[in-house]
Amino acid sequence: MLGLVVLGVLVLAPSVSTYVEQRQKIAALQESVQVTKEEVAELERERDRWNDPTYIMTQARERLYYTNPNEVSFLIVDDLEQTDVAREPEPVSAEVEEKQADWMGGMLRSLVAAGTAKSAVEVTVGIPDEPEPGETPTP
Repeated sequence: MLGLVVLGVLVLAPSVSTYVEQRQKIAALQESVQVTKEEVAELERERDRWNDPTYIMTQARERLYYTNPNEVSFLIVDDLEQTDVAREPEPVSAEVEEKQADWMGGMLRSLVAAGTAKSAVEVTVGIPDEPEPGETPTP
């Protein structure tokens, strides 16, 4: 009797494992179908939104800054907070001091900081005033 039970297990084991694998694949495919149906439903909602003229007008205003005829659009450029605005530079001393500095590291830090900055600060560069005759120019 024990031999028949062992023989039955050996004969049925591959069939049972195949059945379990197929059920797992079916469950995975059903989940994939459900996700695809949700994506299709979302895309259909998006399509329906784009069929609405009000939605199209809103998107054109927000993304492309379009306006209707006889409307005036204002684009605010200087929207920086006071903490983001550069402070006045400290006065420069007339004495020359030598300072050890890693100029390559400083340059790389400056490039990285400029590339990852979240806000821009306006910098004006001008020609310094001409010194009066007999007056020592300040550096």
